[in-house]
Amino acid sequence: MVGVSLALALRQQLPAATRLLLVESFPLPTVGADFKSQYSASFDARSTALSYASCLIYEELGLWDVLRERACAIESVHVSERGRFGSTLLEAADYQWPALGYVIENAWLGNILIEALRQAGVDTLSPARVVNAQPQDHGMLLQLDSEEQLDCALLVVADGANSSLRDALGIEAKQQNYEQQALIANIGHAGPHAGRAFERFTSQGPMALLPLQAVTGETPRSALVWSLPSTQAEQLMSCEEDVFLASLQQQFGYRVGKMQRVGERHAYPLALVQSLEQARQGVVIMGNAAHSLHPVAGQGFNLALRDVARLARVLSAAATEGRSLGEIGVLQQYCEQQATDQQRTTAFSDQLPGLFTHGNQALGMLRDFGLFTLDLSPGLKREFVRHTAGLAPSAGYRNVQP
Repeated sequence: MVGVSLALALRQQLPAATRLLLVESFPLPTVGADFKSQYSASFDARSTALSYASCLIYEELGLWDVLRERACAIESVHVSERGRFGSTLLEAADYQWPALGYVIENAWLGNILIEALRQAGVDTLSPARVVNAQPQDHGMLLQLDSEEQLDCALLVVADGANSSLRDALGIEAKQQNYEQQALIANIGHAGPHAGRAFERFTSQGPMALLPLQAVTGETPRSALVWSLPSTQAEQLMSCEEDVFLASLQQQFGYRVGKMQRVGERHAYPLALVQSLEQARQGVVIMGNAAHSLHPVAGQGFNLALRDVARLARVLSAAATEGRSLGEIGVLQQYCEQQATDQQRTTAFSDQLPGLFTHGNQALGMLRDFGLFTLDLSPGLKREFVRHTAGLAPSAGYRNVQP
């Protein structure tokens, strides 16, 4: 989704004569003209939480109106810690925003992006992989798995946290293993979520419950992202449904009523992965290949979209000035302009889980006081909301005022 979003932004902002090619290792689905009318959500549909800034980015691309058709607004976020009194409530209405963010099903988001890609006339090569790349005088020479070779002025690497192309280029990445897994599933519950998302910290790790659009004939549902020690995550992956729901209810409580159903369960190991380089002459590293974050507060994909918006603006300015898009000076401008946003967002996602899982009693009291103070301080809360929504000044959206 990062690569497609960047291709759409570049097609919109670069001169029409600029050639763009997206190389995708998986077969891109065929999206018919009647896709939207035939689309129906399933209870188990995976989803993505988009921050308010991400919605603005897709609005600039002319896609938000259609994306919003299958998006559930996050009207408020309740933050709490199990077993302690401290909590805070963040509400979109306090800032005259339509929502703090939206939760959208991946199938809908992905297919809308792919259809927009085709309508924009961006060339695609799928399924195919770039297995190696070598610098040359005016860009990069790419080697495909089909043994075909391609020339380009700029190569954007966005093939995931375990990027094989990043490794082939000799770009190192540092990895910090959290010794946890993220357990993901959709949960059916008796009470309505009323557009409220929950971020709940427990001694085992943070859990998020995100509101989803209702599926006809089903109970209200929310998307669960539960960070757990690996052993416990494996146990909850394989246990009976009633055991899983009882464990979840014990940790989460009854804020959305009784937990009634759990859908397909998935788990993946958690680690902070950071590329030690994000730009070379003719090369940019993006998405999870550049920075893969802990899922707490759902910052990873949203940070990647802000990277997309920033890079598109920098390359557009370079094209206007007649500079090569792969020029190292151009790419360093992107890295410098986006560095503060990346550093602050990465530090926030990395440090927050550890702060709330530390069992020290004095630290627990400080956390209670911090959440209580946040709830009573409009100015402090405003800055916190701007940061989590991707609207802090470092993210480049100074024109949006809560």
